[in-house]
Amino acid sequence: MSLDARADVVDWPFHRTEDGEPAPILHELRKSPPCPVRIPEGAAESRRAWLVTRYADVRQALMDPRLSADETLPGAPVRIQIPPGQNPSSFLRLDDPEHARLRGMIQTEFTARRVRRLREPVQRLIDELLDELAGLPQPADLHAVFSRTLPTLVIARLLGVPEEDSAFFIEKTRTTISQENPAVSYVAFTEMSDYLAELAQHKLRVPGDDLISRLAAQHYATGAISLDELVGIVRLVLVAGHETTTNQIALNILGLLRDDTLRAQVAADDGALVPNYIEESMRYWSISQDAMVRQALEDLDLGGVAVAKGDAVVISVPAGNHDESVFACPGRIDPHRDTSGHLQWGYGPHYCQGAPLARLEMELSLRTLLRRFPDLRSAADPKTVFRRGTVFHGVTHLPVTW
Repeated sequence: MSLDARADVVDWPFHRTEDGEPAPILHELRKSPPCPVRIPEGAAESRRAWLVTRYADVRQALMDPRLSADETLPGAPVRIQIPPGQNPSSFLRLDDPEHARLRGMIQTEFTARRVRRLREPVQRLIDELLDELAGLPQPADLHAVFSRTLPTLVIARLLGVPEEDSAFFIEKTRTTISQENPAVSYVAFTEMSDYLAELAQHKLRVPGDDLISRLAAQHYATGAISLDELVGIVRLVLVAGHETTTNQIALNILGLLRDDTLRAQVAADDGALVPNYIEESMRYWSISQDAMVRQALEDLDLGGVAVAKGDAVVISVPAGNHDESVFACPGRIDPHRDTSGHLQWGYGPHYCQGAPLARLEMELSLRTLLRRFPDLRSAADPKTVFRRGTVFHGVTHLPVTW
């Protein structure tokens, strides 16, 4: 039966529980092959799409070249609304070879070797921010002082964005991905893009030791990329490097604050379980909020469903990461679990390039926090701290005492 002929259609996206876990409906939908959902498209329109929820089907969908990420194609589904005529928003929303061409221009920025060189500067930042936290009256907002600020400063220095402008791009990034009001998101997207274009032109005249300067000199000045492509690359690094890491660091901490037994396990043996806990925390929270959408380039079978050419597909990473057939008792954070196959980093050609840097920030921040604040406690009901109605799951604040 075709997608449009199916009568059993539910509205998407779904809302998380009060505890911040993926929507319970995903557990029911995962019992069946990909199912039809109604997804928003534009301010007041909608369309149908296949929702992929089972782990194996999610991996297939992320790897299958017949499912296109290219948002410039006619009829391509859109998850993050951007101003008309601004497609593609980044190379993440392109297919190879264009995706590979643009992605390759920043490949060396996130190698393990280069990230290792950032270890000491990142640790210094962490120490400075926690010194500031220690001097504040209690309760203090750990998110505002630490988990939101650390990735902001790291990505600003990596890109070459002046630190005094960090508040501007935090606000514009958050507004762009909130998607609560597309018209407001359009304005924020345009303002951020204009700012980055001006900064790139400035870096071409006055270069520094930063990513924007290297892109401007090595690729834009030579004609290898346009200014719009340069801005798209930087905008993606900015959003992915700041917004996702910010919220994951906060959720890593929140997971320990609400479970003393889990916290004791992770803190034991000088934090030997910290790296595995972080990966498990990423699986559990799955902050991507079903942000991956695709369009079928040809007829194909996906999890036993006949997907027709032109059909839209929504890939649910939270559902795949909570598949009971792969992760037993998925609603429980188990720091001893082998969680190496989780899907939060993506899979296949769109695997997150910034994973090494994000892992460094998350591991150093959690180790240092556990050591310096062994009596850290939440000062708010965890149910009240979560963000709602945004593309990336996270928190608005995180009050703590110690």
